[in-house]
Amino acid sequence: MLTRVISGAVMVLLLVPCIIFSDTIALDIIISALSLMACYEMLGCIKYRNVWAISVPAYIISVFLPLTVRVLDLKMSMSNLVVVVFVAFMFYILSYSVFSHGKHSPMNASTVFVMIFYIIFGFSSIIAIRESANGQYLFLLVFISAWVSDTGAYFAGVFFGKHKLIPDVSPKKTVEGAVGGLLCCLLGFIVFGVVLERFFNCDPCYILLAVMGVLLCIISICGDLIASLVKRNYELKDYGNLIPGHGGIMDRFDSIIATASILYLLLNIPFIANNIL
Repeated sequence: MLTRVISGAVMVLLLVPCIIFSDTIALDIIISALSLMACYEMLGCIKYRNVWAISVPAYIISVFLPLTVRVLDLKMSMSNLVVVVFVAFMFYILSYSVFSHGKHSPMNASTVFVMIFYIIFGFSSIIAIRESANGQYLFLLVFISAWVSDTGAYFAGVFFGKHKLIPDVSPKKTVEGAVGGLLCCLLGFIVFGVVLERFFNCDPCYILLAVMGVLLCIISICGDLIASLVKRNYELKDYGNLIPGHGGIMDRFDSIIATASILYLLLNIPFIANNIL
């Protein structure tokens, strides 16, 4: 527990420079590096890391897309580039399965495509949100929803957890932990709104923030469970061992990938984008 807490505190401290320099290419480089490492871990999990014809293009895309969101000034319209890149990637890996003489089935190719798309789109969404209107504030909601809810769920589960949530997927998660995470996330969003109103001259809609807090907490939990389901399916405990007490990049950023993707989509809805702050 102590190792997990210390590692979590260190990651929060490392987030501070990302916030300070989020308007520079430094954020893009960090996100691209995380995207690359997450794809590396995922391909290792699904046994495709050494299939160079698949893994190398995936690594290139994992770095390319996060870097191009800001460089090409795509902002909240990155969907066109994403469609072009991933349709081409999908056609490529399906074609590769055709000419692999049975070594790589279409089902395996589909798994690779879905998981690589999921990871890269999630990380790219962080930068796209940062480049949107009020993005210097809104992109922080990704980390608040993922890490605050995860921290709240962890401690609520440790002290009050009795009923298992989905033991077949994640044996340690409890219903009490999920409720604790949801309450912490809701409180975190409200506090975030108060801070912006008092110190940054923003006019947050607290009802919308509360709804978003609840929704993104649920998405965060689902993101964690999705990543757990994949690694359990391949009989892995963790995706890696880079972060003591947490595992690999995928183990720590699984919720962030999910919340960033959904928050990006939500902010493309004019009512939400125009009224949240």
